[in-house]
Amino acid sequence: MNTSLTSLTLAQIVNSNHKAANIFEKYRLDFCCKGKRSLEQACAEQEIPVTVVTAELENIFNGNDKTKAIEFDNMNMTQLCDYIVHTHHAYVKDEMPQLNAYLQKVSSKHGERHPELYKIFQIFAAVKEEMEGHMKKEEHILFPRIKELQKLADLEAVNLQLNITYLQSPITIMEQEHDHAGNLLNEIRMLSNDYTAPPDACTTYALSFASLRAFELDLHQHVHLENNILFPKAIGTFKELQEAILN
Repeated sequence: MNTSLTSLTLAQIVNSNHKAANIFEKYRLDFCCKGKRSLEQACAEQEIPVTVVTAELENIFNGNDKTKAIEFDNMNMTQLCDYIVHTHHAYVKDEMPQLNAYLQKVSSKHGERHPELYKIFQIFAAVKEEMEGHMKKEEHILFPRIKELQKLADLEAVNLQLNITYLQSPITIMEQEHDHAGNLLNEIRMLSNDYTAPPDACTTYALSFASLRAFELDLHQHVHLENNILFPKAIGTFKELQEAILN
């Protein structure tokens, strides 16, 4: 067993190799909202042998796959913000209306036999409403502030007339909303038996559950980029500029 790997946080492991996310998804190890836990701690909480997970992780770290990973750690904050908006926000905005329509249709046609569909539709409607407001706040408040900070860092500004709460307050709110959205989707996953359509499911029913699974996976990647890379980078940059001014 690679003891150094077990002591790394889930976020650090995913940052090192994006394919680790697939293994963490397989074992339900939350690398986005709870990415600051060590691999050993996360496995213990899920009662999963850490040796099983490390063996699979070592396969991807030592493998011969030449697929080029996007090096998010090497992106500056403006690049990260733009990537999140153009990739994840665009996906969410495109997917939510269609998925909401699927769930409404499926619950109306199959709800009597599968009453959990009513609850799934209700919860996803709440997710949709929250995500719409959440993305607006990021795009119109937090991300512009982070981009402003990037400009100051690029200019090596010595006149930082901002308080840390300018960043920390919206970041704290975004992280809380990430947790809530993740909890809602986790509830949907449990209600849907891990997105498993029953034998009598029609095509739209099965498609709805497959789309929900994909939506949750995208959200995990989305939240990971913000909670574990973008937000710490922003706070760290702010503190570096503050220290430069004081010195």
